[in-house]
Amino acid sequence: MLSRRQFFATAALGAATVGTGGAPAQATPAVLPGQREYRTLTMRGYNRRYVARPRQIHLPATAQDVRQAVANSVRDGLRIAARSGGHCFEDFVDSADTKSLIDLRRLDRVDWDAEHHAFSVGAGLTLERLYAELARWNVTVPGGICRAVGVGGHISGGGYGPLSRKHGLVADHLYGVEVVTVARDGSVGLVTATRDGPHRDLWWAHTGGGGGNFGIVTRYLLRSPGSDGSDPASALPRPPHSIPATTLTLPVTTEDSFVRFMSNYLDFYARHREPGNRCDGLYAPISFRPNLTGLGEMLIIQADDGADARGRVDEFVATVCAGVIPGAVVAPVVARSYADTVAHVYYAGTPDPPRVKTKGAYLRRPYTAEQLRTCYRHIVSPAFVGESSLEFLPFGGAVNAVAPGATAMPARDSFMKMLIHAAWRLPLDDERHIGVSRQLYRELYADTGGVPVPNTHNGGSYINYPDPDLADPRFNRSGTPWHTFYYGENYPRLQQVKAQWDPGDVFRHRLSIALP
Repeated sequence: MLSRRQFFATAALGAATVGTGGAPAQATPAVLPGQREYRTLTMRGYNRRYVARPRQIHLPATAQDVRQAVANSVRDGLRIAARSGGHCFEDFVDSADTKSLIDLRRLDRVDWDAEHHAFSVGAGLTLERLYAELARWNVTVPGGICRAVGVGGHISGGGYGPLSRKHGLVADHLYGVEVVTVARDGSVGLVTATRDGPHRDLWWAHTGGGGGNFGIVTRYLLRSPGSDGSDPASALPRPPHSIPATTLTLPVTTEDSFVRFMSNYLDFYARHREPGNRCDGLYAPISFRPNLTGLGEMLIIQADDGADARGRVDEFVATVCAGVIPGAVVAPVVARSYADTVAHVYYAGTPDPPRVKTKGAYLRRPYTAEQLRTCYRHIVSPAFVGESSLEFLPFGGAVNAVAPGATAMPARDSFMKMLIHAAWRLPLDDERHIGVSRQLYRELYADTGGVPVPNTHNGGSYINYPDPDLADPRFNRSGTPWHTFYYGENYPRLQQVKAQWDPGDVFRHRLSIALP
């Protein structure tokens, strides 16, 4: 294998082969420090703890522009990172090491690709735009509830949202990817990999293998496994016609009532985890952020056109509130169209992002009463008050219909996600808030080295909620490697894909797939 220095020297020669007819292609001019757009582009990241200061920022409009930007960056020995929506929780893009930032925001088209019989989706598109564009064909994908998230990292990490219990992950509907890659000799290529065609392993690696590992995706090809692509209107799931939705506010309550409420909630979803269950359209995430109105707020969406959809909402509310004192406050149920639900119920994002630290986990079994008491003690603590939240997000259903190795995402037997989302504003508060999130995580998983080691109770974690602490023995005392939490037994195969498509380790970050 070439050393990194040898690799970049070779790449300086190989990069010249990118253009057509043997001549180097002309790159779109890069934005440089001091220019008008530079600061705005560097501040697109969601987490204000990290702001990159690259030597150049590229704004490609085509896949060939991306290819040329990568070639020039490799030739000049510049560390590359690609940005779609900017919502990575860690410094995988906004790193001090990033010297060439390739911003994909102009790759934002959605078209029907007649050659591949699939929807072609530019990697710089936001989920909000994706939902709106697909609506022209009356189809959608089971993507995230945060509309401002970019599809680039969302899909490659798996991608899930309110429709996932009904229709699976977004990655389960991924037919192909178009990727800019760098070969062993330093030459830069544009490769299309599909589910049933060439380079299938590269396609597979993008069905949950995470962003920033193998190359830069310029577009995704979306088509459900059960469709032959003969008709765009049946190539992806159809959205529900009407979605009853409401909110439930849990007032500040006793520890015992909190434990009762959360036991009811987790038990409900544990019992309704199988594919095709009668409540697979019910998505009710809850966020605990104590304030003047209560201890936590739950959004309840019944994303299902089936009979008695409203009745299932009422049944769910009665189940989770049984024995809870004082009782929860439930807003009137309002039925909206899918488009209006996306516009008015899905989250719009924030123009002024906070500083953030996240820690996540999958649940295979409900938390014990002692774990729930740990949650309660932390969320009512003065140290937790502010913008931080403890969140639970329903999983399972159709997600669990896929075999763990069929995609790169192995979490196919869990029923819930837990997310600690610590958020604050001032740099001087970094240590305090990061410490609070670590302490809660450590206590929740005290029996397994302070981390959710995959076992009968825990299912590891989600790579789109990355946490470098899992690779740090100070915080992961289990002896279990970090990649086991995210990829399980799929990791060696991901390493082989990495060796084939990024042998020079050009695309890397703190939790990237390592060369074998």
